[in-house]
Amino acid sequence: MCGIVGYLGKRKAYPVLINGLKRLEYRGYDSAGVAMINDQGQLNVYKTKGKVSDLEAYASDKDLTGTVGIAHTRWATHGEPNSVNAHPHFSASGNLAIIHNGIIENYAVLKKQLMEKGVEFKSNTDTEVLIQLIEYIQTSKHTDLLTAVRMALHTVIGAYAIAVLDRNNPDQIIAARKSSPLVVGIGEDEFFLGSDASPIIEYTKKVIYLDDKDIAIIRRGEDVKIVDFYNEELKHDVTEVALDLAQIEKGGYPHFMLKEINEQPDCLMDCMSGRVNVDVNNVVLSAVIDHRQRLVDARRFIIVACGTSWHAGLIGKQLIEDICHVPCEVEYASEFRYRNPVINSTDVVIAISQSGETADTLAAVELAKQKGAFIYGICNAIGSSIPRATHTGSYIHVGPEIGVASTKAFTGQVTVLTMLALALGKERGTIDQQKYVNLLHELHDIPEKMKTLLQQCTDNIHEIAKIFTYARNFLYLGRGYNYPVALEGALKLKEISYIHAEGYPAAEMKHGPIALIDEEMPVVVVATKNVLYEKVLSNIQEIKARHARVIALVNEGDETIKRMADAVIELPQTQECLEPLLATIPLQLMAYFIAVCKGKDVDQPRNLAKSVTVE
Repeated sequence: MCGIVGYLGKRKAYPVLINGLKRLEYRGYDSAGVAMINDQGQLNVYKTKGKVSDLEAYASDKDLTGTVGIAHTRWATHGEPNSVNAHPHFSASGNLAIIHNGIIENYAVLKKQLMEKGVEFKSNTDTEVLIQLIEYIQTSKHTDLLTAVRMALHTVIGAYAIAVLDRNNPDQIIAARKSSPLVVGIGEDEFFLGSDASPIIEYTKKVIYLDDKDIAIIRRGEDVKIVDFYNEELKHDVTEVALDLAQIEKGGYPHFMLKEINEQPDCLMDCMSGRVNVDVNNVVLSAVIDHRQRLVDARRFIIVACGTSWHAGLIGKQLIEDICHVPCEVEYASEFRYRNPVINSTDVVIAISQSGETADTLAAVELAKQKGAFIYGICNAIGSSIPRATHTGSYIHVGPEIGVASTKAFTGQVTVLTMLALALGKERGTIDQQKYVNLLHELHDIPEKMKTLLQQCTDNIHEIAKIFTYARNFLYLGRGYNYPVALEGALKLKEISYIHAEGYPAAEMKHGPIALIDEEMPVVVVATKNVLYEKVLSNIQEIKARHARVIALVNEGDETIKRMADAVIELPQTQECLEPLLATIPLQLMAYFIAVCKGKDVDQPRNLAKSVTVE
């Protein structure tokens, strides 16, 4: 949520800041702004509701000089999205400016205290409270900016990544983080700030990932200095970002989402590279090797995640229980963190997050650690907070995902969960060798089957989308491993087309949802030929008896359902537990094409943020 960019160096700051904001648009936002100290030492702030392009238009005739600045895209929490509530925010004197990602939970108390001391506020945001507090401390206690920031952060409760400019010190930016990501880029006589590495990589690949309660002092002509809240200096390694500029550009596709859907075969090959070895019939995960006994001895697995990652977790639960014969629970991280879960020292908690910064999942990790559980992280973003907070884990290695609606991260997460279940099942001796080999080889072949599926089904799904764009409601049904696929398909449609959709286990249709079915209700059914095929076939007959239109996902050559359904999408044959990796592709495409037909903003759907770093 929200995007932070900063620059201090020898270039003109404005082009760097605007370009950085564009790189961060995928995170979701509703207003944007920049603050720069110009060549005459004036602090200029320009901000507006809308897109970065609206900010560019607004600032086109303004003073854009200066070699230091900060910029922000805001996703509204406190106060409606407008130019007043947009960041950056001024202090009362106009000397200080701040950008902020996160939430100051005790802002109302602090605001009341400051107002009683005569401080006036212009916005409805929690962020303005923080910059007014910093300046009040600076002036009343006669401190420098760093000391004022440290003292203010001792006072506030909540999550934040901040960057502060001082008109009286144009050669400095103060930045800090707690529970919200912030990266410092190191160039040649220049420095960059970003919510992640994407606004930085075209200038430098050398970065410092700030940890919680780090404060970075960035000064012209000096090395970056990092201190804690007590001004004790901290040591941080400079790491090199394994990210290429081409990965965060569209590459000829009209939208990032379509690009990322089509990248999935190659992404899963990268995910399995060095891990799935068909020559020696083995799955190798370093985390399982390094922590074998702890994982093998686990009495229970608990998966915590949100949104799409939670759907991947539902598939992981079935894989772990089927292959490893260990009980596995799946919890919404947002619920898990606010109750008193029974967690034992023999439990393994698997935390799944694409960004590695999901606030609820990170809090669930900390809670489980406090209760003595062993934590296994499954993330995409290297160097993010969850991998640093867990005992071990596996990256999914699918590359940056820019589209807000997750696609390749979902299949990457399911692939890692499959590899984890296979590796653990073999170590525990709970999977037959022949079944192990068969699954391993079939998993290895999934990327090629994905390529074939994308080639064969894309045009068909585009035509189906044109027919069903009219719909106001959709029902998605699946059973077994394909029930989470139905949930994920419905979520994708909701996220980007704004059509109401629900996913259900097909057997539950008669327990309520059947009341909704009529000729106006399209029903998507995942009906592959597995052990539950006949049951799902009966569900389709019940749907057709009520005159609904059926879109069926079937295996190649299935003539029975083809005669019944209004539209059919054929999937290559695979092992039942691997069907989600193929079945989810057409549902991603269908959501995409329906949203395009409706003229929606596919990559940046309304009200959504890519990385949910606040509760």
